[in-house]
Amino acid sequence: MSDEHNTRREVLTAGAAGTAFAAFAAAAYVQDAQKGAKPYAGAGMASSLQTVPQAPFDGMRDWIAALEAHGLLMRFDRIDQDAYQIPALFFKATDMYSMYGAPCMMFDEVKIDGEWIKGPVIINHQGHWNTDAIIWNLPVISGDHYGTYRGALDYMKNVLAENDGNVPELPPVEVSRDQAPVKEVVRNGDEIDITKYAFVKTNPADGGRYVNTGSHFMEDPELGVNFGTYRCQIKGPRKLGINPEPNQTGYKFIMAARERGETEMKYSIVLGQDPVIWMLSGTRLAPRGFAAKPRPADEIAMAGGLRGKPIDMVKSENTDIMIPAHAEMVIEGTLNLREESMEPEGPFGEMFGYLGPEKPKNFVMTIDTITHRKDPWILNAMTGMQRGMVTAPMDAAYSIRLKEMIPQFVEYTNPQDTMGIVVLSIDKTGPGQGLAAGKMIAQRNPIAKVVIVVDKDINIFDRTDVMFAVGSRWQPHPASEVIEKTFGLMTDPSQVEYAKTSKIVIDATKQVPGEGGKEVFPKTNRELMIEGAPDAFAQVQELFGDALSKWKRA
Repeated sequence: MSDEHNTRREVLTAGAAGTAFAAFAAAAYVQDAQKGAKPYAGAGMASSLQTVPQAPFDGMRDWIAALEAHGLLMRFDRIDQDAYQIPALFFKATDMYSMYGAPCMMFDEVKIDGEWIKGPVIINHQGHWNTDAIIWNLPVISGDHYGTYRGALDYMKNVLAENDGNVPELPPVEVSRDQAPVKEVVRNGDEIDITKYAFVKTNPADGGRYVNTGSHFMEDPELGVNFGTYRCQIKGPRKLGINPEPNQTGYKFIMAARERGETEMKYSIVLGQDPVIWMLSGTRLAPRGFAAKPRPADEIAMAGGLRGKPIDMVKSENTDIMIPAHAEMVIEGTLNLREESMEPEGPFGEMFGYLGPEKPKNFVMTIDTITHRKDPWILNAMTGMQRGMVTAPMDAAYSIRLKEMIPQFVEYTNPQDTMGIVVLSIDKTGPGQGLAAGKMIAQRNPIAKVVIVVDKDINIFDRTDVMFAVGSRWQPHPASEVIEKTFGLMTDPSQVEYAKTSKIVIDATKQVPGEGGKEVFPKTNRELMIEGAPDAFAQVQELFGDALSKWKRA
């Protein structure tokens, strides 16, 4: 097992480009990646993909190998993070290819505090449009990111529909230690120095280096089992600052332990998760809630159900908490629950793309044990710069619920590159439907500060198409409604009061006479083109498609 894992790592890192910026200058690599892999599905997949890992992926290494096979990985020998070259490189990539078009990146060595530390460090592993298809082994449509994403949406809607709107579940399977790669290396007590691993300070203004991709696996006698992703500031060789927000389930577990009079809490932080566990750890796909203290959903069983294969689990070293056997690393620690033990934590670059404030008091964990694979792979979140995880499952689940509430509902999306704005399309049949649909979302989704409602002919995933609708179909009065004060996302930098915000609903559908609109709304130039010259698009594709595809963007 050990040799197999090491061999895969050598395959992925061999032949990496020289320095980071020299490699990035060879932008043809990414241009080739943007052309995409050939469409594949089951037995009809391209031969170049037949030998690489396929879904379900047991660990992060298989997932990265699949990204590389699809042209979505850039590899680098080393990068100087003391000069903050990782965020500079990634900002450059998103400037060139957009947040949804930038590749995953792997850095074999990273300079941290004057020392070259062996990684690899990996960023943006679920940022690209196509990852929503690759994670479920669905067709990737070359040159059509929207079509690829919609294929993943349809797949997830079908999965949910076949399970009465719920995420399917498969209970996990316990495996022995010798079957768990995450147990290959075990360090206890003073053998531990978290600073010797390739965890980075992502932004110059961050409060320090962070472990920012860990799934915190907790247990509670009343609330059950939960895992979620919370940032951890490295404060010393065995010391982490922990930041669960008050609305998050992990915070409620911690508060429940405090209320019982406990002074400490032990739990495990899992890093280098398989792609489905990573997605579930940072999303609201699993139902939550604490009215009458119902138990949280069994997210490990949900991960197994979504994969169609149970998750292999192994017991933690110091507790009975079960953790994924194929993870890269597990940090087991003791959280001090005493008020007087809390310390300042942060600041940290947050998901809205702005620096979040320093927390004057936050929880502190003492690391008791670290287990990991040999040469563990370190995932770093480029928080506020990247799409953090595949989003089709959340969009699909939300769409099913919205369809039940909004008869005219067509599509919904929560774009990660314009955080705070959500867009939905409806098949409008009468006055008032646009504002009513938008208010339905504004009242339920804390992220939805600006809700834009468009007609079904608008591609909600295309920002230009959405802005076209706002500019040409929206009248600020009367097709808007402002909600003066309601709940919002706590990381919104525009908030004056914590977790409170005003919101606006923009009805950018064609206004009908009952709303003060025209009797007949004009058709777009493209509609008129399709009606008046229906064969023209096929003709120019045949005559000039090759020339267009070969043109190099200036």
